[in-house]
Amino acid sequence: MGRLVYHRKRDSGTTYVYEVVDEYWDKAKKQMRSKQVCLGKLDPDTGELIPSKKDRRQAQAAMTATTTVAGPMLVLDRIAQETGLQATLKRAFPEQWERILTLATFIVCTGDALVHADAWCRNHEVLAQGPFASQRISEWLAAISEDGRQTFFKAWARQVSEQDFLCYDITSVSSYAQFNEYVHYGYNRDGESLPQINLAMVYGQKSQMPVIYRTLNGAIGDVSTVKKLLDSFEKLDFPALSLVMDRGFYSQKNVTDLLDRRYHFMIGVPTNRKWVRSRIDHYQDALNSPRGFRQLDDESLYMHTELMQWPENKRRCYLHLYYNPHRAADDQEALTKRLLICKQELESGELNPAHTQDYEQYFLVKETPVRGRQVDYNDAAIREYRNKYAGFFAILTTKKMDALDALRIYRDKDVVEKCFDDLKNQLDLKRLRMHSSGRISARIFVQFIALILLSQIQRTIREHSLADRFSPRLLLGELESLTKIHYAGKYNDILSEVSKTQREILNAFSIDPNTL
Repeated sequence: MGRLVYHRKRDSGTTYVYEVVDEYWDKAKKQMRSKQVCLGKLDPDTGELIPSKKDRRQAQAAMTATTTVAGPMLVLDRIAQETGLQATLKRAFPEQWERILTLATFIVCTGDALVHADAWCRNHEVLAQGPFASQRISEWLAAISEDGRQTFFKAWARQVSEQDFLCYDITSVSSYAQFNEYVHYGYNRDGESLPQINLAMVYGQKSQMPVIYRTLNGAIGDVSTVKKLLDSFEKLDFPALSLVMDRGFYSQKNVTDLLDRRYHFMIGVPTNRKWVRSRIDHYQDALNSPRGFRQLDDESLYMHTELMQWPENKRRCYLHLYYNPHRAADDQEALTKRLLICKQELESGELNPAHTQDYEQYFLVKETPVRGRQVDYNDAAIREYRNKYAGFFAILTTKKMDALDALRIYRDKDVVEKCFDDLKNQLDLKRLRMHSSGRISARIFVQFIALILLSQIQRTIREHSLADRFSPRLLLGELESLTKIHYAGKYNDILSEVSKTQREILNAFSIDPNTL
């Protein structure tokens, strides 16, 4: 069958389906023209083709066999089963799990908006029955309840998080939505002048799998999110956790809360805190001694670990201090660039909450009735940083471990940043155009399911040395020519011939082409 085109009549709303049987260049009109044959119209309820009377007999004969693209679903269905994702979704959404997985499959394969799902699902193997019209998808999203999502998170998190380090981070997702309680202007991490939703994600460092997420008010900063995250962990009855967080989440209160709840954690500590600088001053000799010299890959560092008691609750923890001589120059340059931005913000009055510490430490601000606000640099503080603290960084942990091992684990938390990059750039979450908070929450949940599938594809291609040849999207694209012919009547379905490359891909996912 040739290319199909759809024409909708404005007066009746009926959509007619035509087959393009020929295309040619019209020299007179200087444009492409086509010859089309009407096949029939679409059923407004089911979206199925109703053949025209003269073609009904031929259509019935032609429909004795149909062909669908089966390759991508072979891989994605295997992932959903082996990871336990399918079983977990079944328990949480017994009536909807097939629809959720189908939409997630479409997102992984195309990275496209859900409004385009109908055409793709029509000729691909999918779990749910169509049609996938925009209105129908909206109804499905509206049916994804908060109770179902929390049931899923509880079961999924317990399955993934045992014996793993959990990395926690936040990103901002810009939105065009209005009248949504989560959408606010705030610190936009993509540098866009749009209101946003903040998306907090927990990711398994060893398993490389997303564990749980939370949608947050776009105006909320990183530090204030940790307590809500811990509260949600307790409500979901999580197992013992080992959280890894960067220094953007550090505050004395957050550390105290983590220790009070007996969670294990690893968190970066800003070196502009007075108590950290006092420890750097105290261990200056040790941090410049060959005794503390270590190497991590090609990086040369000096390290020292101190056992300490947290002052608020006397709990034991470990402070790892690091000094990188080559990083000192980069730190000085980074501070200079940051202070130039901070000075502009202070002078304009458009303050960034993330820069509060810099405002207080490195600037002298005077307000006078005549001259107004005057902003100047605190040269003494800047000089002190450059001479004494550039090149230093610190990590606070609850588990006793070597400083080099602690740094290696902390550096590996970058998997969550890669997770956010995949979510926004590969899985169509760069912008949110829905206005209802319930619809947005459901849309992000489907995106999260897609991210689980994508993460497992990435892990598999790395383990089987396929990453230098395939991205997840290219890998699934390679399987597009693997089709399944469905015969009407008593005949079994037939899979098309499997190429050498397709066989290699299927074997990586423990799929034997000979048994299909």
